[in-house]
Amino acid sequence: MTSTDTRRTVRFVSAGTECDAWFFDAAADSPFAGAAGVPVVVMAHGFCGTKDSGLEPYARGLAAAGLAVFAFDYRNFGLSGGEPRQQVSMTGQIADYHAAIDAAVRQPGVDPKRVVLWGLSQSGGHVLVVGAELARTAEGRSDVAAVISMVPMVSGVAAGIHNYPTAGAAAILRSTALGIGSAVGGKLGRRPLMMPVVGAPGDKAALTAPGYLDSYLRIAGPSWRNEVDAAVGLELGAYRADRHAADVDAPVLVQIADFDGAAPPQAAAKAAFAARAEVRHYPCDHFDIFAESDDSWFGTALAHQILFLTRHLTVDPVDGPVG
Repeated sequence: MTSTDTRRTVRFVSAGTECDAWFFDAAADSPFAGAAGVPVVVMAHGFCGTKDSGLEPYARGLAAAGLAVFAFDYRNFGLSGGEPRQQVSMTGQIADYHAAIDAAVRQPGVDPKRVVLWGLSQSGGHVLVVGAELARTAEGRSDVAAVISMVPMVSGVAAGIHNYPTAGAAAILRSTALGIGSAVGGKLGRRPLMMPVVGAPGDKAALTAPGYLDSYLRIAGPSWRNEVDAAVGLELGAYRADRHAADVDAPVLVQIADFDGAAPPQAAAKAAFAARAEVRHYPCDHFDIFAESDDSWFGTALAHQILFLTRHLTVDPVDGPVG
C-alpha cells in the first residue's frame, strides 16, 4: 500500500461547543476499501489526555494499514473549546464520542456503515458504553463495525480499590474532600479547585504510582496540562462502563496490561468476558503501550489491532466486508 501521510484538522460541535480533531486519510490501495469507502477509526485519549499526547503513532499506524482515523479532544481539554477548562464529565465525554462519530462519517472516503470505536484507559471504557448505546438505539443494527479497548478503566470502584495500596487512606480522604469542595463550589458559581493529574509517589495528585510522572511527561504534547478539576474523583467513583459491555454487538478487542497500576486488569478481563471479546495480554504497566517508551509494547499492540480489524473488516471482492 502507498501511504498518503496526510493529517488535517477538523472542527465539529458537541452540545454547542466546538471540538478539535485530526483526520488521517487511509493509505491508498486499502484492503478495507469497499464501494462505500473505508472504515473510520474514531479515537480519543484517556484520563485528562489530549490527542497530541501519544495518539498520533496509533493513528498513523492504522492509517498506513488502510483505515481512516478521526482523533479528537474532549470538550474542556486540549484544543477543543469548553469551560471550565480541565473539568471531566463522563457523560459529557461519551456525548463527545457520539458527536465525533457523526463528524467522522461525513469525511470524504469514509464508509459511514463501518465505524471502529477506539479507546484507551478511561476512553477504553467509554467505547464500551458508546458501542452499547448505539446497539440498543439501533436494536442491534448499529453502524459500529468493531471496538478496540486498550488498557481500559471500566469501573471507578475497582480502580479505587486497585490504587488504594499505592495512594493510601489519607491521600484518598484528602482527594475526596477536595473533590466535594470543588463540586459544591461549582454549584455556587466558584472556580474549580484544581489538582495535578499526575505526580510522584506521595504528591497530592490523581495518579501517583511509581514512574507514572515520568511516563506521562514523556508522551505529553503541547496542549496537555497537568491539572484537573478535583471533582473528577466523584465522577470516577460512579463510573461503571463494565455494566454496558454485554450489550455491545460488534466484535471487540480488549488489550490488557497485566501489571497495570492504574486500570485494574481483573476488571478489564471481566468486562471483556461480558463483551465476548478477543483478549490480548501484555506483560507491562499502563504507560508501556506508547511508542515513545524505550521498552514499549506499542508495536505489538498496534499489530494486534490491525490483525483484529483485518479479520473482521477487510473486503472480499465478491461478498463485500468480512465480519
